[in-house]
Amino acid sequence: MKTKWKRLLVTSLACTALLGVSATTSAAYMLNSAVKDATPALKEAAQIGVLKNENPDMVNLENKDAILIMSFGTTFKDSREATIDATVKQIQAAHPDTKVIISFTSHIIIDRIEKKEGIRIPTPEEALAQLKEEGYTRVALTSFDIMPGMEYSYSKAIFNEYKDQFKKMTLGTSLMYWMGQEGQRDDIIDAVNALKTQFPKLGKQDAVLVMAHGTPHPSNAYYSVIQNRIDQLGLKNVYVYTVEGWPSLETIMPELKAKGIKNVTLMPMMMVAGDHANNDMAGADKDSHKSILEANGFKVSTYIHGLGENPAIRAMFVDRANEAWNALEAQK
Repeated sequence: MKTKWKRLLVTSLACTALLGVSATTSAAYMLNSAVKDATPALKEAAQIGVLKNENPDMVNLENKDAILIMSFGTTFKDSREATIDATVKQIQAAHPDTKVIISFTSHIIIDRIEKKEGIRIPTPEEALAQLKEEGYTRVALTSFDIMPGMEYSYSKAIFNEYKDQFKKMTLGTSLMYWMGQEGQRDDIIDAVNALKTQFPKLGKQDAVLVMAHGTPHPSNAYYSVIQNRIDQLGLKNVYVYTVEGWPSLETIMPELKAKGIKNVTLMPMMMVAGDHANNDMAGADKDSHKSILEANGFKVSTYIHGLGENPAIRAMFVDRANEAWNALEAQK
């Protein structure tokens, strides 16, 4: 029997009403119409999926539209060009007549790039202030976040802080958001299917270890779901582990040894192949993941490419941007 809370929240036909596609790929929830005089707290709690805000005080302003992309960023220029820049170009190609801006959420990375390359990449706050100054009235926000963790919480905070400054604002979801629940699509199985195109052919003594970031945020639980989908697809000897969360490399190694694994391929499950991929994963220091595995008797190969180099993953990020754009364009 559904709980009282679930009676308050029902799956909306958001993509039928807002995006014009089937409910099985819906991208938002909404409060049940039976809920009268919902409080601001209840409305905020019900913000799931693609978010949208319309400012009634600006309804008569002319539409001037932009897409703002939010990414953590990286100081590794080659990887940035192959991942972030390449994905931005695809989003721009999908919206040739719309202003598309990239912003970085890491202030440290922004400062280092400016010092080293002489390029100033704006923060989301700076980018929105500039758009406001230039007379843009409608903004679709999208992110290069892998899952709805701390970085995606930053994206939501930006939406909530700036939504009333524009006629209309939307925010798309992270790469992996829906899990097939309540009739939604399964982003995670889609992402794993895209990721497996990078895997080498594996024998009984071979394994792939996919390195994720990890987080103290409750969204760390997504890694269990990712592992579930890997297993569900029959991808044997493929494991997800994290740099800064659970499961760690130490969590995975006993199972590798129990299975008689001899050869391991390491690859990052991150938008870019930056510091974590080049140093924590594949570095020469004795505490790198490669060195730790080699010290434990494994032969190690590394695949140092960010997810943004994967055409299927890039296509998913373009889809997320398109969802935010479609919600911006929708009449209701």
